[in-house]
Amino acid sequence: MKAEDFLRGRGAQYNPANKYLKQAYVAEHIEGLDEPMLSDSKTEFLPTHPKTIVNKIDSPDLGMGYSLNPYQGCEHGCVYCYARNSHQYWGYGAGLDFERKIIVKENAPELLIKQLESKNWQVMPIMLAGNTDCYQPIEAKKKITRRILEILLKYKHPVSIITKNALILRDLDLLTELNKLDLVHVNISITTLDEKLRQKFEPRTATGSKRLDVVRQLSAAGLPVNVMVAPVIPGLNDSEIPQIIKQAAEAGAKNAAYTIVRLNGEIGPIFEDWITQTFPDRAQKVLSQIADCHGGQVNDSRFGTRMSGEGKFAETIAKLFKMSKQKYMAGRSIKPYNYSHFCTSKGKQLGLF
Repeated sequence: MKAEDFLRGRGAQYNPANKYLKQAYVAEHIEGLDEPMLSDSKTEFLPTHPKTIVNKIDSPDLGMGYSLNPYQGCEHGCVYCYARNSHQYWGYGAGLDFERKIIVKENAPELLIKQLESKNWQVMPIMLAGNTDCYQPIEAKKKITRRILEILLKYKHPVSIITKNALILRDLDLLTELNKLDLVHVNISITTLDEKLRQKFEPRTATGSKRLDVVRQLSAAGLPVNVMVAPVIPGLNDSEIPQIIKQAAEAGAKNAAYTIVRLNGEIGPIFEDWITQTFPDRAQKVLSQIADCHGGQVNDSRFGTRMSGEGKFAETIAKLFKMSKQKYMAGRSIKPYNYSHFCTSKGKQLGLF
């Protein structure tokens, strides 16, 4: 691909065929077209009204809890995002479609109330969002995440938030009230502090310095903030681990965690295509080191090892992370949730314990 053909502002550079669809539009004979097929159309927002909104987490790697995703697909365009594969279940591609076909779950707040009112509801933290970013740009207009937080505050229900967007500061008033009852944990994802790298593999996210400012403002307000160095991509951002943790600690973060990138399903060829175009001089080295972390494959679905990896590169990353955390975050921790406050419109219910 020529430099002028690179789709700026997008992570994926093409849209792989959806394996679940029997038919698809393709350009097999370009010479017969009067004009090229549009490959980088503007972002579309597709309203939907699902029947349920909260999913129980059953992964032993993540512990107990629920996930709630107000949006499917993500404008941020992170090329490595594991959630890309899930877009295929909606009939779209894991590549460009994931970034430009955003499904908006309009009735998410109403569905949440219905589930919280269920007599069988068991109180455990709800993760916002677990799949795609609940504070991606469209949230500024739709405010679905804010409405969800208002409901969780009303019911006094614990929530965990993970984002890489500064829009979370808009809801500092609600987060502060939740924090007074020990009902909220905030996770800020900081993948790189190298702005040139961020623009290439996370094109529509907040800058690293802006995310550190988010950590600073949330911490100053007393909120427990965990920084996620995720994903660590050997050969691209692994050397930044000490500096990210150092600056996160200086900004007030109480904890840090990391995961190693894994390229399951369509993410593998999407990432390989991207890195070959973006970093041709080190593409094979990076792909080889990723594979070394996952038993010789770039993909990994094994519980227990898929997120932390194995092998010499994974061990080196683990040691670097541990040393950095001991140096800059010794003695810090995230305060536990309080499950005793939960209350429905029908009166108090028992929490998790």
